[in-house]
Amino acid sequence: MRSPSKARLRQVVLAASALLMACGSAGYTVDSATSACRQNPAYCATLAGEETVVPTAIRGATELASVGATLRVLTPQTRSHIEDALVECVEWAHEQVNRRHFDGNTPTPSQCQEELGKDPCGRKVTRAMQLGTEKHRLARQCTEEKLGALIPGRFSLEQRYRNNPQTGQKQLVSREEATALRQQGCGDELEGSIVPDVVIHSGNPLEVLAVYDFKFPCPISNHPRWNTYPEGHPYAYSNQGAVYWKLLGVKPNLVAPRWRIIR
Repeated sequence: MRSPSKARLRQVVLAASALLMACGSAGYTVDSATSACRQNPAYCATLAGEETVVPTAIRGATELASVGATLRVLTPQTRSHIEDALVECVEWAHEQVNRRHFDGNTPTPSQCQEELGKDPCGRKVTRAMQLGTEKHRLARQCTEEKLGALIPGRFSLEQRYRNNPQTGQKQLVSREEATALRQQGCGDELEGSIVPDVVIHSGNPLEVLAVYDFKFPCPISNHPRWNTYPEGHPYAYSNQGAVYWKLLGVKPNLVAPRWRIIR
């Protein structure tokens, strides 16, 4: 059965179409759903998969309010499409980097543990860490393209969040602020902030609907797991996934090649 909001939207569209036929040159414009998406991703989400014609002249507060309510819910179908895209991206990134360094083979445990040097803060860098960084970068590029086509305006990649100690609410950390904080010293504490790989939201990054983090275990047989924050970190000894859940209010999921979605 068609939901009341869509039925109402359909009635508005039909009425508007009749009005446009009558008014002809009265100055109204008509956009396809695709065109409307480009201008307003929020409107796009309600019409996903439909080629409904949307008269721009009659988009009223009632319809936009209905759209806003719809965007605060992640349907099982949309979630499935998102997760399929994420799995495709991590598997593609995994294959590409392994092909570059190991002729398509997967690295052995000893290769994963190989120490390549030190980072600027004196911490050791292993082959597993290097491979993970490269795979994350490719997976991010792939995700931006796929989700940009699937749910434009409703996702963030590597958006930094932190808890506001005065309000007790989560807040966004801009890239400029993150850069300034990082320049103050080594480590990634950044005042207790977190950086999930993918956040699905309503169009407002603070209205979080789903959270995903990429993991590239090395060797691939290792079970993907959440990291534990190290000593000195504001969340020291806490599980990364638990911190995400507490701060963002949504249970996060892992995405890994071969392992797919881990809830």
